Amino acid sequence: MKDLIQVLVPIAICCVLPIMIVWLNNRRRIIENNSRTQIVLAAMEKNSDVDIEQLLKKMAPTQKKKLLKEKLLAKLLWGCITLLLGVGLAIFCLCTSFGGGMTSSNLAFSGFMSAIMIAVGIAFLINYFIGKKMLAKEIEAEQNKLSAQA
Repeated sequence: MKDLIQVLVPIAICCVLPIMIVWLNNRRRIIENNSRTQIVLAAMEKNSDVDIEQLLKKMAPTQKKKLLKEKLLAKLLWGCITLLLGVGLAIFCLCTSFGGGMTSSNLAFSGFMSAIMIAVGIAFLINYFIGKKMLAKEIEAEQNKLSAQA
């Protein structure tokens, strides 16, 4: 029984859970689209001179488009988070390797995971700094556009 649980839990977490999340998300979108369609059809039946395009624009989900600066700052944030977590895990691995208390396979796995997290953090930081340099003119134009609208 214990072996069966050791096999089923990773399968459930790695396979079934992501599939359920995607399915529920798609189901929610389908339900939202169907409800919008029903509202538009009801509006057309009751009042034939309704401007459908304007009604659809008002009913569209309002998603705030992120600015380039916000996207870059998100990359900086995630770069710092993953880099610090990777460094913390590496320090933990070093402390446990000197003090003992962890098997060598678990220690190697933890070291490998810390190296991956450090690499991902560095990649995010590099992406931030290169993106900041390359998109400086676009970010400035976006800021000018926002200040002109205000």
